[in-house]
Amino acid sequence: MARKFLYFIAFCIVLFIGGRIALAFYPEQLTRLSFTPSVKFEPQAPLQASAYADPKMWFARPGQPGESLVQWRPDGFPTDTATAPVEAAVFFVHPTSYLKKDHWNAPLDDADANRIGTIVVRGIASVFGDAREVWAPRYRQATFGAFVTDAREARQAHELAYHDVAEAFDAFLAAQPADRPFVLAGHSQGSFVLKRLLAEKIAGTPLTKRIAAAYVIGWVVDTKRDLPAIGLPACERPDQPGCVVSFLSFADQADTAMMRGAYERFAGNSAANATPAYLCSNPLTGVTGGSAPPSANKGGIVPDLKFEKAVLTPELAGAACAPDGSLRIGEGPDMGPFVLPGGNYHVYDYALYWLPLRQDFARRVAAWQTAR
Repeated sequence: MARKFLYFIAFCIVLFIGGRIALAFYPEQLTRLSFTPSVKFEPQAPLQASAYADPKMWFARPGQPGESLVQWRPDGFPTDTATAPVEAAVFFVHPTSYLKKDHWNAPLDDADANRIGTIVVRGIASVFGDAREVWAPRYRQATFGAFVTDAREARQAHELAYHDVAEAFDAFLAAQPADRPFVLAGHSQGSFVLKRLLAEKIAGTPLTKRIAAAYVIGWVVDTKRDLPAIGLPACERPDQPGCVVSFLSFADQADTAMMRGAYERFAGNSAANATPAYLCSNPLTGVTGGSAPPSANKGGIVPDLKFEKAVLTPELAGAACAPDGSLRIGEGPDMGPFVLPGGNYHVYDYALYWLPLRQDFARRVAAWQTAR
């Protein structure tokens, strides 16, 4: 049962890239067989220090064609309201878009991974589209199968992905004025990598004071284990800068035991360890915990089947933090065929709260500027 949460995500992604698989349930053996590479891990040299000077290494970067991805807006978004840029730079790490078994890490030129990566950067990183700059790197991401196995090759795949992102972050940081705040944001594998980046490259350094917010969404954050390592507090107030936002979205009827078991196994927790306490940030109130009705949601986005267009939809979902640390969204809206079985809305974590998160981002950057 511990891995089934990730197996459900695998099923959703398979649907996402064009396959409707008519299965009523997804046995562990079959899922592992379907997604885990049978090839040996291919040791790869680190990227050259100047690799991320190449615009082709970015889905989005200021002044490059990919900049239009983060400027995407859903249908129904007000176009007659001019707003000044949010004076911050955003470093966004995209979720898994490579599902093949050919390699443990995605080749940078894989057409399918890049196509899906483009879609998720457009749909998610556009939350931060009012920022002065948004940077979203390509990286040799771990294949999905690296998250459903304990094999040594999986750990090696995670290492390679992390070091690419770390190189990209260094390039991003070098391009920023020393007095400009920045925001870290990710989803799923992207957030998994961001947790480590925060712990290893930022915690305990002067960079911590420049962080306006960290959106570690779609991957759990243990308040007892992760926050001390990250070196940032949870966001307890809507106007609090320098803090962490994290949640995973489920319909009220969903059973999240699978999610908890998967994380505890993946994080190396044992029965002897203290029970994890997962951070649940409420995207409608900007605080930790609590609840808000759908009427507080100024607009989620409902995408079309190709994830090319979306409609801004007020009152799409409410938000209530449950005792198990999950975010409960009510019965769950009809978002199309990509909701995971059992009411798991992982793919739509950002989409459900697209406009509230956009406003949250602007508010926290403004608070950072005020607190300087």
